[in-house]
Amino acid sequence: MSSEKKLRRRVITPTTDASNADPLLTGRQLHLEDDEANCCERAFVSREKIKWYWAPAFIGFWLLIYCAISIPASNHLPRPLSIKDEAKNPERFIAERAELNLQRLVALGPRVVGSRENEMGSVQVITSTMQKVRAELGAVHDIEVDVQVASGSYIHWNAVNMYQSIQNFVVKISPKGSNSTTYVLINSHYDSVPAGPGAGDDGSMVAIMLETLRVLAKSKYALKHPAVFLFNGAEENPLQASHAFITQHKWAKNCKALINLDSAGNGGREILFQSGPNHPWLMKSYRRAIKHPYASTMAEEMFQHNFIPSDTDFRIFRDHGAVPGLDMAYQHNGYVYHTRFDRAEIIPRGSFQNTGDNLLALIREISSAPELEDTSKHAEGHTVYYDVMGWFLVFYTETEGIILNVVVSIGAIVACAVAIKLMANNSGLKLSKLLKRTLHTFAALILGVIAGAILPIIIAVFMDLVHIPLSWFTQNWLVLGLYFCPFFFGLGIVPALYFHYTSTDRLPIGQRVQLLMHCHCLFVALLTLILTICSIRSAFVLMLTCLFYTVGVVFNLATNLHSRNVAWIIPHIVCYVPPFLFFVYFSHSFLATFIPMFGRFGDSLNPDLILAVFSVAVGLLVAGFIVPMLHMFRKSKTIICSLLGITLLCIIIAATPLGFPYRPETSVQRFSVLHAKRTFHDEHNNVRRSETGYFIMPQDRRTYSVKNKVINMTMARSVKDECKKETLCGYPMYNMRWHKTREHGLWIPASEPVLGPLPAAKVVSKKQLTANKMRFEMELTGPDHMGIYIQPQNGARVVGWSFHQAPLRLNFKPPYYIYFSYGVNSDALKFWVELEKPNGDWRTPTFELGLHGHWNHHKELHTADFKKFLDSFPSYVDATPWPASYETWLY
Repeated sequence: MSSEKKLRRRVITPTTDASNADPLLTGRQLHLEDDEANCCERAFVSREKIKWYWAPAFIGFWLLIYCAISIPASNHLPRPLSIKDEAKNPERFIAERAELNLQRLVALGPRVVGSRENEMGSVQVITSTMQKVRAELGAVHDIEVDVQVASGSYIHWNAVNMYQSIQNFVVKISPKGSNSTTYVLINSHYDSVPAGPGAGDDGSMVAIMLETLRVLAKSKYALKHPAVFLFNGAEENPLQASHAFITQHKWAKNCKALINLDSAGNGGREILFQSGPNHPWLMKSYRRAIKHPYASTMAEEMFQHNFIPSDTDFRIFRDHGAVPGLDMAYQHNGYVYHTRFDRAEIIPRGSFQNTGDNLLALIREISSAPELEDTSKHAEGHTVYYDVMGWFLVFYTETEGIILNVVVSIGAIVACAVAIKLMANNSGLKLSKLLKRTLHTFAALILGVIAGAILPIIIAVFMDLVHIPLSWFTQNWLVLGLYFCPFFFGLGIVPALYFHYTSTDRLPIGQRVQLLMHCHCLFVALLTLILTICSIRSAFVLMLTCLFYTVGVVFNLATNLHSRNVAWIIPHIVCYVPPFLFFVYFSHSFLATFIPMFGRFGDSLNPDLILAVFSVAVGLLVAGFIVPMLHMFRKSKTIICSLLGITLLCIIIAATPLGFPYRPETSVQRFSVLHAKRTFHDEHNNVRRSETGYFIMPQDRRTYSVKNKVINMTMARSVKDECKKETLCGYPMYNMRWHKTREHGLWIPASEPVLGPLPAAKVVSKKQLTANKMRFEMELTGPDHMGIYIQPQNGARVVGWSFHQAPLRLNFKPPYYIYFSYGVNSDALKFWVELEKPNGDWRTPTFELGLHGHWNHHKELHTADFKKFLDSFPSYVDATPWPASYETWLY
């Protein structure tokens, strides 16, 4: 019986369907097909494969829709309204007015906490603007203004962040006669870093808030609940003013929801990158209200896992006030972020309109949301959200996301299983044999992914070893050749070799490529399930890949196109266009965001390595179902190898001046440069060591690019050895972020700086409380930015102090670091420290006190030598300079 079956199968094998062809008759069958093919087929297909010269058109198609659709969608801004348009649009946000607000603010120059520009100039600009707003106040709203001056402290990155007399300018707009105790809080900051005018960060958002206030004030439509506009004056310190407001201001306890506005760039579209947490109703409000959506769960998860070297006030409101909210920021043109080139004139006016339209609608929506009256009743878990090309927002709860991921993944697995079963029936192969080949194909796929991942990593290490990292910093297109192409090569060449060495397989090439794509779908489905189990909400991108591929598979099965050698490709291309457009849309946005950030990642990380890993992840997502289709072309191995040729060409370009990372003004290299004096005292208060010089904190990997250009840069020495000798390296570290990378600083001996009154800690009293416990009461004076190091000595330990109690309560490891700044009031900081010595021997030093001071808004203190040193930096460098001091005493 079995022999009869075998004989019968052999008899019916020769058919017009190539998938059922007997290998003994393959040659004859191919000639028959060539003879019977119509004109269109003859133009594209030859012997079961697409003619090789259509491969550039195939690749070009994907590049074309990326450039023609995804990039414009990523950069799209609405038409800005001018003052002339106001008469016809009385309830609309006017971009030109916001632009004028910003120009008045940035005309002050850098607005550093403690400076006259920040503590007086900024407040005056906002006050004068509010006077004009009040003059236009309509009949349905009331406005209250309060200028808060506050002092306090909190823990930030394992340090005490302490502030004195910093300011907040607070405005409350309420429905006339309202007694509501439920407010919406809108926040941005008007202070800036010492480096520049702070137009993008965050003057642009302050300007937008002022214009939004004007529109609301004169509107005929009243808000349901009051809105509090917080213009905070100390965010860069960091995050001090928001802490002062949420912990001390009279209106803080009534703020039930937050809209936080910040910037890590200069214009563009503001991205929503944090929501809630655990308040899905906020995303419902965002979806209903927003006019120009731009939001990403993936951005939220990356930010919260510290992939982005920034922090925002959102964290303070969340952690210290339990206020749920939405965190939005500009990220376009991050090259100028925190530099002197962060200017008002380079912000597109359309950016103001984009954010203004969104903010105005969002305030109105949230203020009328019923959930606002008792937000605690609506804390229902995380959300998954993303915009599609800026056209609309997709939003669902995390639970719904889990269900969707699981259902789609299982559906994809089932669809691929059915397709493989039908492939066995049509080919005349036993299912067991085809499953064995499926395993072999899956192994080839995994090896291809591994090879594709290894190649970019090898190139990244190589680029760093030969001192040409960041070659793509300005020429972003080099990323495609340097890291995407080698990944695509590895992903394609391993299956190509597998197909080559198993060319006598009974399955036609079309069926084998389909099998490869089914294996890729199974791989992605399994990965989706794993990420879902790990509670990674960004797994939705893999789910979408599976979803659209499954649609293509089902269509091919339903129309029997899966049994055709070439025709099955068309539904897959059509079905993959939507997810491809979406993936390259947000990938382009992420790359445009992250590439400038590599200019401030510090020199401890190889940026090319990070970008290589990122390229592998994006490449797998974007082209996982495109690269396998290259096997359907004749000369497929040559086509795939050409990708490696592109990589070699880009490596050569990277080594030329075209690959040099930096350009003046537009994509600069960053350095922080302090003209510093270091003084160390012994236990008798005699100076044991003193030196002066330039303390340099590199911000990226290519410090050596200025080695032969800057005065005495060849004399620069690493501070690593000093970190072994002195407390926290013994240099004037500006803030907590500097401490994280302190061992990567450089020191160049130089002439003595000119400094203001040095930080000084006067011992007011020294009182022995018990035989082994001593209390020191002290007063600190100095500039408006200082730091205190406390290092117990000779077995002593700190058991109490007047600073924040968390470091002692949580047993932080010494030395302790207290960052201190003040605004309008320069009174001495009074503090006390209690130490305990188990042996009760007070003849030896009990603790070392280190003080550093920074004069970061005093250009008049820059010496001629310092100016000459700064002028020697190349034009492509943005050096942030100021004088500083560090001094230690033993008590």
